[in-house]
Amino acid sequence: MSLRSRILNPYLRLTEKPFLTRASNPAALRRILEIKSRLFFHSPLGVNRAWHDLAGAPALHITPRETNFGRTLFYIHGGAHVFGSPSTHAAMLSSLAKRVGARAVLPRYPLAPEQPFPAAPDHCLAAYRALLATGVNPAELIVGGDSAGGNLAFALLADLCAGGDPLPAGVFALSPLLDLSSSGDSIRANAARDVILPTSRLKKAAQNYLNGHAAEDPRASPLFADFTGAPPVWLTVGDTEILLDDSVRLAERLKAQRVKVDLTVEQDLPHVWPIFHNLIPEANATLDQLAAWITTQTETSAPTR
Repeated sequence: MSLRSRILNPYLRLTEKPFLTRASNPAALRRILEIKSRLFFHSPLGVNRAWHDLAGAPALHITPRETNFGRTLFYIHGGAHVFGSPSTHAAMLSSLAKRVGARAVLPRYPLAPEQPFPAAPDHCLAAYRALLATGVNPAELIVGGDSAGGNLAFALLADLCAGGDPLPAGVFALSPLLDLSSSGDSIRANAARDVILPTSRLKKAAQNYLNGHAAEDPRASPLFADFTGAPPVWLTVGDTEILLDDSVRLAERLKAQRVKVDLTVEQDLPHVWPIFHNLIPEANATLDQLAAWITTQTETSAPTR
């Protein structure tokens, strides 16, 4: 573990975790995260950003100057389904997109509590279909997400598998939130060890998002979904995260459904640590590993129907 990570972890425990524990106003959460992202997360040089309509809503297009024509990342940002935006995650995706020479497309999806489930998964499915309609080849398309965005990425994958849509070449997730029923042992076992996520806030955000729907609905909790026929999956999560068991159990489920899956459990790293790529070397190491996986998947043919 690097010295910078040893400094970052207690900083997050003393600042971010108490903030998330107390925060109750979605508008304030969104505003503060936007400000913090501009202060702490910076894009590499040589990357262009532009907003374009996608399925009736804005989507941020991130394009490195040196791009492998056709290779595309469809990335769904995290934020407990309540906050976050393409802008808050643009620096991390710029860094990843530059590594693989890919265009990244980040949809602005509906947020709870104003627009609860199933508005977000419905929009992500519509945005994916709209992206393919522009001529994107699914064999060169990778879907990804972090935290609640990982939830939506796998809800999207399950929708695609069930609906007979063209499948992407692969799907990845960083510290995904996959079970809104909070049935994993790590929710309790890592409650004190997780330096960012408070269990109480996670459960409250789930209630706001579900708005009376069952937490076990596979579109809300894709841990319970059917992924038969899905393309390869790449997952990473920290061993001190309350969401650890979400990734571990999903990997087991995917293997049982004969889906190829790579799971990496890192030690003592915070929730969605690659977003700290400006701050800790472990973040860049993970982005390097992910970039190598993306390159491999888009050099081969994805399942199509």
